[in-house]
Amino acid sequence: MRINIKTCSIGKLKLLLFFLITVMFTSSCEKELEIQTNFPFELEVMPVPTELGGEETVEILCHIKREGQYNAVQYSIRYFQYEGQGALMFPSYKPFKPNFSYLIPEDTFTLYYKTKSKGSHEFQIWVYDNFGNEKTMEFSFDF
Repeated sequence: MRINIKTCSIGKLKLLLFFLITVMFTSSCEKELEIQTNFPFELEVMPVPTELGGEETVEILCHIKREGQYNAVQYSIRYFQYEGQGALMFPSYKPFKPNFSYLIPEDTFTLYYKTKSKGSHEFQIWVYDNFGNEKTMEFSFDF
């Protein structure tokens, strides 16, 4: 009786390789699938005028540019005015109170700033998500 050693070894090698691949794909260090929920973002703002005349209202067009998509993320805004008197608001909203948080309805949104005094107006906005990512933007107008 003659046994072909090459055929026997190749068959065993194929079986061993199949077993190792099966073990590798069916075993895992963690049983739960990891889903990324924390994505950084950028705040893009269209150019705005720096000089205003009268009690003028300035439209500030903003866009939150996400690096990833996660539906449960919520963005909020707050602002603080450190020079001049004016009001910042969403369209058809009451003016924001300084340092209060307001939910941002969509990734692309509009803010209005209405001057209430002459002179220089300066304020800063903070846009942040519920995962701790935050972006700031400063605005300065002369009246």
